[in-house]
Amino acid sequence: MKSILIIGIGQFGTHIARRMEELKCEVMAVDINEECINEIMPYVTDAMIGDGTNEEFLRSLGIGNYDVCIVALGSLFQSSLETTSLLKELGAKKVISRATNDVQMKFLLRNGADEVVYPEKQMALRVATKYASDSILDFIQLDNNYSIYELRIPRDWYGKTLSEIDIRRKYKVNILTIKRGNDVFIPSPDTVLGEDDIAFVIGGVHDIQKCFRI
Repeated sequence: MKSILIIGIGQFGTHIARRMEELKCEVMAVDINEECINEIMPYVTDAMIGDGTNEEFLRSLGIGNYDVCIVALGSLFQSSLETTSLLKELGAKKVISRATNDVQMKFLLRNGADEVVYPEKQMALRVATKYASDSILDFIQLDNNYSIYELRIPRDWYGKTLSEIDIRRKYKVNILTIKRGNDVFIPSPDTVLGEDDIAFVIGGVHDIQKCFRI
């Protein structure tokens, strides 16, 4: 069970807090706004009213005891920057901060963030990619080079085995799993593909685009 500190209980912080509580994490929620704390209190382990830019307040939380500290103050960049820096100075094991643009991301990383999330950009990329083709059902970008796609099987693959289409050798693309109806399974080279099959594939973006003719 991980211990999580979340500073900033707006919509983004609230979603994280409630989901982490569902995943059986111990969640401490912090916000300067009393109303936000009252609303999140029933859904987290503990919650406190406080200013994340106040060093003494942060010190009183025992920052080093948390497995992850999340700074969800994206719209308040100066506060986010100060809080991120203070958390690291106070011995935080891992600091994840929210950014709302590329410049913020760079400064947060330079000032102590171990990782920066940029939800608006990440969601925009996911939506744009998903709806760029009828073949794409979902998309997760792993880094600048590799992604995982959920894709419909091309027509000319129907009735063929994975070894026959041989996309790993031809395109450097791997099929991780196949979804067939309500079942999801790891295919073998002898798995015969059907017209209703959905493939979860990993590879370089351009390789996947060539392979699936996106």
